[in-house]
Amino acid sequence: MVAAYALAQQGISVRVLENAPSCPEDMRASTFHPPTLEMMEKLGLRGTLEVQGLRAPLYQYSNRNTGRSYSLDMGEIGDVTPYPYRLQCEQWKLTRLIAGKLAEMPNAEVLFSHRVANCVQGANGVQVSVETPYEIKLFHADYLIGADGGNSTVRKWTGIGFDGFTYDETFLTLSTAYPIEEHLPWVKEVNYVSGDPFWCVLLRVPGLWRVLVPQKSGAALAEVTSDTAKDAVFAELLGVNIPVQTQHRTCYRVHQRVATSFRQGRILLAGDSAHLNNPLGGFGMNSGIHDAMNLVEKLGRIILEGADADAQLSLYDRQRRTVTREFIQAQTIANKAAVENGVEDREAHLARLEADADARHEYIVQQAMFRSLEMAAAIT
Repeated sequence: MVAAYALAQQGISVRVLENAPSCPEDMRASTFHPPTLEMMEKLGLRGTLEVQGLRAPLYQYSNRNTGRSYSLDMGEIGDVTPYPYRLQCEQWKLTRLIAGKLAEMPNAEVLFSHRVANCVQGANGVQVSVETPYEIKLFHADYLIGADGGNSTVRKWTGIGFDGFTYDETFLTLSTAYPIEEHLPWVKEVNYVSGDPFWCVLLRVPGLWRVLVPQKSGAALAEVTSDTAKDAVFAELLGVNIPVQTQHRTCYRVHQRVATSFRQGRILLAGDSAHLNNPLGGFGMNSGIHDAMNLVEKLGRIILEGADADAQLSLYDRQRRTVTREFIQAQTIANKAAVENGVEDREAHLARLEADADARHEYIVQQAMFRSLEMAAAIT
């Protein structure tokens, strides 16, 4: 949706094909990092997202076993960005916002209940076969962006590999309007919490808390998402046995994978179809948006300025694939290791950051994803 809207704003004709009947109101990503907010401002979307979201300038690493907590204040990087905070705002709010804007643009079209069945490219474009509830359609485009998730149909038709691994455990996400802060007065808007018998991520979004906890491998979905399992999580986390109602319960597998190429001719991959990572750090949605904005810049040069397509699209592949492999993958793997079994090393590192303002500033800038964008820009 971001790629389509950014292209349409340049006057380029776009069509979005979506298998779902509407923009799903799911509980996927919810964190916008500062450079992504800068991109949203460029697209004219940030103000609306701010109204629907929650600013989170502080994020915290906590240890329930020892009671130690270390907070980091993104206000310290106000010299780097006009938006020194994370915006907690669910991904579906962005997609619905863009869907409404695209519906009003004469050079844009969003087609729901349209499932891409296959794609074939030739010298002058890409032909896409699409299934709807009533018919089979054929569409032709100059370029096709496969932003269709980890099980990408587009990627599979290109034959591009998807190297990496899948974690043994599954991840359970629970969303609740219960006032968790009344039991845990130490919480901030974003919390990475270590402790026995489980570590967790605790995030606040408007009106809800989201709790992410690992689950043992091999457990049945019905067991993991049961009332019994839910009650056990909140009893351990809050320290009391009380009925906590949840608005959403989702259990999913987590992967660390990168496509062997983000490009095959006129077909491009972006977002989860190109790379998957664990959710610690909130890099998934943000890196997908960074893919989209990088790619849109290249497509604009090709379509509007006559730039060499092969050179521009190969540059997109080099920039975003390198960043994904060397920064996003490495950082998210390290974030997970630190919260589950590297607590002592992590706390020693955070203690050093508390005493060193310059090192702390650099750490926050890196976690905010500015360094990953600088890395991409340096690749020619």
